[in-house]
Amino acid sequence: MARVSNNIITQGLSGTIGGTLVFRQVGSKTIVSAAPRDTDKEPTASQRLHQERFQMAALYTKAQLTDPAVKAEYEAGRREDSTASAYAIAVADFIQAPDIHEVDLTDYQGQAGDTIRIRVTDDFKVLSTTVRIENGDGSVVEEGAAVRQANGIDWVFTATKPNASLEGDKITIRATDKPGNLTTDSRLL
Repeated sequence: MARVSNNIITQGLSGTIGGTLVFRQVGSKTIVSAAPRDTDKEPTASQRLHQERFQMAALYTKAQLTDPAVKAEYEAGRREDSTASAYAIAVADFIQAPDIHEVDLTDYQGQAGDTIRIRVTDDFKVLSTTVRIENGDGSVVEEGAAVRQANGIDWVFTATKPNASLEGDKITIRATDKPGNLTTDSRLL
């Protein structure tokens, strides 16, 4: 894909030329790419699943961008060097779930006030991160929300209940983004 800025020949040009090149305008730039090719092959199950997911992303995006505040939020999420529109950012947000990179259990010893630090990222924004602590027998010790830290990627859960036996305990982290994508990660103590 080629990008052209401030070229008097391509400025404002959009559409398909000769069935081989596609021109489109994004901001002040002209984007040139090869035209898509038609195929007679049936899509695979994986391709159909991807097409359905993309269709759901487009429906989500159209609904979200009717709200001026949400549209402004997605527009504010653009990087300076990016040609991506609010629409493209919202579609990508729908498709990509949050990533849980790290679960730091070193400060959790089973006492009220102990903390668990979780590093979570998303291509747009993580809305919430929760922690569930279960004993080895499956009984729930506690469950609650972690608090986003000033760096924007770390979340800290502070225990409110004592946990007498840590052996075999399971810690489950759940991270959710704006479209409702959920990522879950579990650790055993």
